[in-house]
Amino acid sequence: MRKMAFGVLCIAVLAALSTAAAVLVGERAADGNGLAADDGWIVLFDGKTLDGWEPTESPKNWTVEDGCICGTGSRSHLFYIKREFQNFEFKADVMINKGGNSGIYFHSKPEADWPKQGYESQVNNTHGDPVKTGSLYNTVKVFKSAAKDDTWWTQTIIVKGKQITVKVNDETIFEYDEPEGVTGPRKLSKGYFAFQAHDPGSKVRFRNVKVKPAP
Repeated sequence: MRKMAFGVLCIAVLAALSTAAAVLVGERAADGNGLAADDGWIVLFDGKTLDGWEPTESPKNWTVEDGCICGTGSRSHLFYIKREFQNFEFKADVMINKGGNSGIYFHSKPEADWPKQGYESQVNNTHGDPVKTGSLYNTVKVFKSAAKDDTWWTQTIIVKGKQITVKVNDETIFEYDEPEGVTGPRKLSKGYFAFQAHDPGSKVRFRNVKVKPAP
């Protein structure tokens, strides 16, 4: 009888722990800032909808296809508007067509134009613009792309204080230290992430979009 009672008690404890864990995950996933992920990561795209994302122009340019955010057509920027970020590690899998052009904005603000605030991490392997993938547009220019067209790569952006690090497939492209006294809107502060639809000839895809906030 004692062995049976002990077994029943163990089952009850395990069930309670399982329920508590499920509730905790549910609370994290429902915090309004994104879907919960492991080790402090926040998933920004659920693979099915554009929940939490809003385009500044031409909403038709943004769709979800095969678990990816797809951007095509004329200029438009798709902002993740649920939360602003300051220090973070951001990752996204990216693929773009031959001759395509796009970008990933951070510390930015929505506006019906090319975003003026914050920085753009370039997505461009073979477009006529000489500033290639991984560049910090208008700030750090990389003229040889570390990625290839029509092939998935992972683009990582890390902001820590006044330093920006950009990686392509875990290869560090550069580390940029923003100098003191920078004026104008193109500087580190805090803001939103955005993806860019650049022109009718470009088609870009993003998946596995996530961020790990840092102090």
